[in-house]
Amino acid sequence: MLSLPDLSIRQLEYLIAVAEENTWADASDAVGVTPSALSQGLAELERRVGVSLFDRVGRRRILHPNAEILLDHARQVISLTSDLAKWSDRMRNAHEGTIRVGMIDIAAVNYFQSVLKDFRTEHPSLNFHLNVSPSRPLIDALQRGQLDLVVCIEPDYEINGIQIEPLLTETLSIYKPGGGPLGPPSKWGPWVLFPESSNTRKIISAALKERGSSVEVVADSPQPEVLKEMVNLGIGWTVLPNVQAEDGPRPLTPSSILSTRNLIVASRKNAAQSPAVISLLASLKEELSN
Repeated sequence: MLSLPDLSIRQLEYLIAVAEENTWADASDAVGVTPSALSQGLAELERRVGVSLFDRVGRRRILHPNAEILLDHARQVISLTSDLAKWSDRMRNAHEGTIRVGMIDIAAVNYFQSVLKDFRTEHPSLNFHLNVSPSRPLIDALQRGQLDLVVCIEPDYEINGIQIEPLLTETLSIYKPGGGPLGPPSKWGPWVLFPESSNTRKIISAALKERGSSVEVVADSPQPEVLKEMVNLGIGWTVLPNVQAEDGPRPLTPSSILSTRNLIVASRKNAAQSPAVISLLASLKEELSN
């Protein structure tokens, strides 16, 4: 059987630090060693892998494209090792420990607010952290081991080392100033939408083009409340999940259903999950079944 000789967790940590920090000095500080020790550790990693991991540009060393595959593996190994260490600590010390959950805003505020409140009440000794952010940063943090569980929009790209489960399908509707009929697609807009990098924006843009509408965007924001207010002010049309657009102060009136998007829950494959993570996941699914 093919194998690599004695790769160490520490060497993989060095590689991740070099990839994520701005300078070699910053990377050595991040892992708590001298720049010389960092350099020696990475040289040994490169020797053991047997593949060039760095290129030289003048006096600087930069990651070689070969390093990307090893870097992805390193992040998975470090994340899973961290999960195992936390599991071991919980078992030895009989405490609930820490759970770090990431959710997009609609999940935290509209769908699972009561679940989160009840969960924290039922686990008073648990150190609970909630990160509310857009989908892509949450997935990136999950891969790096900074989050244990993520609820977000289904990504349109493959995520190594991550398993996903569907939670629900949301309706996305068109909202125009004043509501009312849409008219021909050639006259729709202009639009105020989520940022271009978001998964939801890509779904919306593709659906609008399929219907024959231009996608002239005059403003964007990651905040649904901001988009709602722009519509109320007459700045442009928008597309939002119904539960966000038609709730709260100054709700919008839908003109037509445009498309759908899927919410998923994501976690690391083969992780030594805590009972708290398993319990929260069960509560999320139960909430949607009621």
